[in-house]
Amino acid sequence: MKLKALLSVLVGSFLMFAVQAQNMSDEDIKSRIEPVGSVHVAGAKADSAAASGPRSGEDIYNTACFACHASGVLNAPKLHDAADWSPRLEKGIDEVLHNALNGIGSMPPRGTCGDCSDDDIKAAIEFMIEGV
Repeated sequence: MKLKALLSVLVGSFLMFAVQAQNMSDEDIKSRIEPVGSVHVAGAKADSAAASGPRSGEDIYNTACFACHASGVLNAPKLHDAADWSPRLEKGIDEVLHNALNGIGSMPPRGTCGDCSDDDIKAAIEFMIEGV
């Protein structure tokens, strides 16, 4: 008997909401189901980053590359270190850029800079190899 009572309440509630929805305008329905917030997905390109203008290679290094390239974590070539960079640069800057864009060894594609353009990555590399 309790199950019948519960089903009656559920069906009655559904019918009440269905009738209410029929009486709502399209605008009322749109406003009722519109998102109440947003989600930031790490690594997704942010509109604000693009709007802020170009970043220098040093800025990119300091925000996205520093964690590994300052100390050589997992064999990452260190900043301005000729001994680390020379063997890589022997293959050419295009190959170094290709590896940075696509990932190599323990480095994921684009390192930790999910919102970096190809030019941003190249600027960071050029900053890291200055004086090498």
